[in-house]
Amino acid sequence: MTSAESERSWKKLGGCRCGVDIHAHVVPARFPAYLKGPAPKGWPAMAEAQPCHRHVVIDGRTYRTVSDRCWDVPKRLADMEEMGLSLQAISAMPELMSYWMNAADADELLRYVNDQIAVMVAESGGRLVGLGALPLQDMDRALAALERLMCDPGFVGVQVGSNVNGRPIGAPDFDPFFAVAEELGAAVFVHAVRPCGQERLVGPGQLQQVLAYPGDVGLAAASVICSNLVLRRPRLRIAFSHGGGTLGLLLPRLEEGRRVFPALQESIEASPTEQARHLFYDALVYDEPTLQHLVRLFGETQVMIGTDYPFNFHERRPVARIEAAFADEALRVRLLRDNAATFLGRLSEVSP
Repeated sequence: MTSAESERSWKKLGGCRCGVDIHAHVVPARFPAYLKGPAPKGWPAMAEAQPCHRHVVIDGRTYRTVSDRCWDVPKRLADMEEMGLSLQAISAMPELMSYWMNAADADELLRYVNDQIAVMVAESGGRLVGLGALPLQDMDRALAALERLMCDPGFVGVQVGSNVNGRPIGAPDFDPFFAVAEELGAAVFVHAVRPCGQERLVGPGQLQQVLAYPGDVGLAAASVICSNLVLRRPRLRIAFSHGGGTLGLLLPRLEEGRRVFPALQESIEASPTEQARHLFYDALVYDEPTLQHLVRLFGETQVMIGTDYPFNFHERRPVARIEAAFADEALRVRLLRDNAATFLGRLSEVSP
């Protein structure tokens, strides 16, 4: 995208020089009752909590207590103003992706969740765009859902898990999905879900988000590199949450391993670091020096805002974080908006 094209694209968003957030979540205000008999394991429900909050109840236990900002569009838009955001890509709370559920039931639930995302997008006046969810445990259903979503101009792509029932997203099983995503121009955002290694954590359950998520995202990104996905799908736009997790620390080991082990040199067809610079990453690392390192490592065109809004563990000052980390105005503009516009790809179709 040239600078003139970027400016024209941005003016379609109202001329604002604020940020574009590619990592924000949705929980519907309520879930439909399961009408085919006893609810399957994993089917969610809502229960009232304190004012402006509800409990997400799964299998009779509170999974998470969430605020009404998960579904209340006016409150979300007000918060976006305070955070310096002009546009936000919204996706389901990761646990709702339901890969562990019977595929037909998951498909039914995700249709409902995607419909709720579509309603929020329609109510936002062009300030929200959708990243839908797919039942990736069943490829036929997932591809049908992807094609359906990409026919809706309110959606720019999909969110997928770092793994699907233990299979990393870079595994060959998922190549049919990536082939269609590339063909349809769908942005693919990879978020940690049910990460490995949780049994090694010592402390409260919230450490899953704090420590285990980045590990699983790093392994997911490494699986994409080791499978040469971007070499086979050069037009695919795929982004990783939490700054790519641990990938930045794994890349030097992959480079050295590829130099030392002939089997790795044969299987990994191009430099892991060069492949990594064709992926996108959010800036959700909560630290300016780490953010500066990500930009040096992955490139000035590959990093963009991600907040994890509206959960408690989210970036509350995304624009200020980038401004504190980088003095160069052109670089700031890329990180705040232009890289996200490239990744999302369909902003002109959803802008007012």
